[in-house]
Amino acid sequence: MTYNEKSNGRVAVITGASSGIGAATARRLAADGAKVALLGRRKERIEELAAEIGGDAIAVVADVVDRESVRAAAATVRAALGPVDLVVANAGVMLGAPFESAEVDEWDQMVGTNVTGLLYTARAFIDDLLAAAGDDRRADLVLVGSVAGHAVFTEYAVYTATKAAVAHLTRNLRAEFGPRKVRVKNVEPGFVATELGAGMRGEEQKAQLEQWRTEFTILEPVDIAEAIAFATSVPARLNVAELILVPTQQG
Repeated sequence: MTYNEKSNGRVAVITGASSGIGAATARRLAADGAKVALLGRRKERIEELAAEIGGDAIAVVADVVDRESVRAAAATVRAALGPVDLVVANAGVMLGAPFESAEVDEWDQMVGTNVTGLLYTARAFIDDLLAAAGDDRRADLVLVGSVAGHAVFTEYAVYTATKAAVAHLTRNLRAEFGPRKVRVKNVEPGFVATELGAGMRGEEQKAQLEQWRTEFTILEPVDIAEAIAFATSVPARLNVAELILVPTQQG
């Protein structure tokens, strides 16, 4: 196998595929020849994207917070496209607020999506990945974290904690599945032009986020998609285990 072998023939699942990094990644992997399953809650969005991509792209409505929803989605994907060998667990929520006044349901939403939802996604497809690896094919579990998992952002304590959990989970899953030839990797973007944070209730936090995103030239979702495509295209013997992707001016 040569470097940068495209994803032709692979079956990829992308969660949070209705916008941003998820949608860009789906387009990029499909362009390289992968069959792609677009998982998300917004039915119209993922159906429009599947129609745009064409070919073997399918839209599957799923909520990663609901284990049965994810398990049902996995069955749908296998029936339509076959066993999965590439999973991009991208669905995420960022809700900033002062700790003492934050709504607890926002904490639940972030932990449920960013941590528990990621666990449900990985569990639903791990047998497929192990089977692919057992056949000496590339098998990739990509967990989308954030540089926030290593940094301090005032009024984002719970969000940053969830992303720190993603980073450490990745390291431990690598130790567990690396010897079995499944490549587990953590992709950690900095500031990217996405909808992340749009659901915050605090107007001050929204304004602060907008300021951060306009102080310098930030990344586009396609930048992250390109990195994921590269990391999953290298020979099976190589795991691009951790990728930190930040705007140049973010440092």
